[in-house]
Amino acid sequence: MCGFIGFTGVLPDCAAVLHRMADRIVHRGPDMEGYHIGGETPQDSIALGFRRLSIIDLAAGIQPMYNEDRTVVCVFNGEIYNFMDLRADLAARGHVFTTRCDTEVLVHGYEEWGTDLAARLRGMFAFAIWDTKTNTLYGARDYFGIKPYYYSRTADGDLIFGSEIKSFLEHPGFRRELNPEALRPYLTFQYSAMEETFFKGTYKLPAAHWFLYRDGKMTVERYWDCDFRHKTTKSYDECVEELDARVRESVAAHRIADVEVGSFLSGGVDSSYITACLMPDDTFSVGFTSNEGHKFDETSEAGELSRLLGVRNYRDMLDKDRCLDVFADIQYHMDEPQSNPSSVPLWFLAKLARRHVTVVLSGEGADEIYAGYEWYADTPLMQKYKHVPAPLRHLASDASQHLPYFKGHDFIIHGSGRPEDWFIGQALVFPENEAYDILKPKYRVGPTAREVAAPIYDRVKDLDELEKKQYLDLNLWLPGDILLKADKMSMAHSIELRVPYLDREVMAEAARYPAGYKMRQDTKAILRSAANRTLPDEWANRTKKGFPVPIAKWLEDPDFSAHVRRTFAGDVAAEYFDQDKLLALLADPKHERRKVWTAYTFLVWHEQFFGSKRYPA
Repeated sequence: MCGFIGFTGVLPDCAAVLHRMADRIVHRGPDMEGYHIGGETPQDSIALGFRRLSIIDLAAGIQPMYNEDRTVVCVFNGEIYNFMDLRADLAARGHVFTTRCDTEVLVHGYEEWGTDLAARLRGMFAFAIWDTKTNTLYGARDYFGIKPYYYSRTADGDLIFGSEIKSFLEHPGFRRELNPEALRPYLTFQYSAMEETFFKGTYKLPAAHWFLYRDGKMTVERYWDCDFRHKTTKSYDECVEELDARVRESVAAHRIADVEVGSFLSGGVDSSYITACLMPDDTFSVGFTSNEGHKFDETSEAGELSRLLGVRNYRDMLDKDRCLDVFADIQYHMDEPQSNPSSVPLWFLAKLARRHVTVVLSGEGADEIYAGYEWYADTPLMQKYKHVPAPLRHLASDASQHLPYFKGHDFIIHGSGRPEDWFIGQALVFPENEAYDILKPKYRVGPTAREVAAPIYDRVKDLDELEKKQYLDLNLWLPGDILLKADKMSMAHSIELRVPYLDREVMAEAARYPAGYKMRQDTKAILRSAANRTLPDEWANRTKKGFPVPIAKWLEDPDFSAHVRRTFAGDVAAEYFDQDKLLALLADPKHERRKVWTAYTFLVWHEQFFGSKRYPA
């Protein structure tokens, strides 16, 4: 696990710029650094920087890594779990290997397969490969967006790219300009939901895409997509056995390392199942102190499971002051504002784990691929309503969307069976009209949440309702929120986080399960049944809690509430928000806590990258 940066074009102080950019992401790789600078003209010049967190082949895995004649050079962030199979294939084709590192498979794989390389990989990855023979840059991001990848163009047309936007700040051609279109959808989603980031002209490479950059032109193409269309004929029990075997195989692949591997452990089924399959020496859990409320602490369940499995459990109990003291650091490391409160305990969880291990396995992704969210399930009343013929429900939904709000309005729209009418994913903070109203006119220009979701839904018009929701979350919520904070919070503490559920082989099998295998008496039923082969009922069937954070209690604290009020009344807030409406949210912080927290998060983030206290200066 590492971080990389790079840019094309000629700079008089190229080496110094490259080193400063790499220093900005030293947290991603404190063990080693490496650089490549080549070319003398705008067409053939490339600068690559790398920071390494040593995981496999600790001595020889130096990057940038080259082929035999140094005409191909690669920087890479991630892990390739099928690299030994690919290595054997490439060796049989005549390629010569000098290390045990997965990075070298990318170098020779590009030579052999070109842009088809990405689709052959099993793992989490973001990489850049420069071909000196053709002056071509090839890069790719993994199937689910586990690893981040950003790029930007300078006014001169040069390309800047890398693992974190903050490294771009050191490049003289980078524009530190806020994207006015980003704020409106953020207020609804709680995360940056567009390909263009909060920095104008800076983009995310989408998950499951590769790019080619040559002669100043960039081509981006999708190389993989999850396919729900082909259903298995196996029985439920056969699929439970199949799922259990596949998860265990994925955990075994994800545990490969030359350093200690532990696991994050909450009281829920997802991380508990991974832990039981892994059987690490150490597990890690965080909760909140008793004065924050018992419902915000699952560490006792995690400790009890660790005791039953015979492994150590390290715990950290958090309080308001510790959490708020690091919140600005969290937003700096996120690169873009992200108001999911669970980023706060995740920061401390990664910090705790780093004292003992370098790699952890975690349970992200299970809810998306096995249908674990409450939004996926119908209430008993909704189930009855859906006995009404679909054409009638569609007509009722279409009419309701053009009428003022009335009792039952949302129920009729949700009952249409067309999630594209209303479902935007797992986060909904400010409804679209409220997001529009609370912003100054200059920042009302961004797309609505439904406009962001529409192109994703367009790709799966033939899927059923549940799988449309899953597909949207897999393409929007998962990379934009869940995986982004998992990467940024773990890498902030120089720890590699691996997610065995988010594996192409696991996904291929899960996509074939009928909806009735996933949704029964509870969500993600088939995963619970598979986990129950190892876990006691109490853990396999526990109701999902997420990662609850007591922000309502924090906002009830007079000192913190006063601080938020001063922030909302300040000059920066006046630039972006209707301050009367913003301050009115504080009148009932318990009811409006997510809206308050989301607006506050943006202003804290803004201070780190655009304010007088830019971090670091």
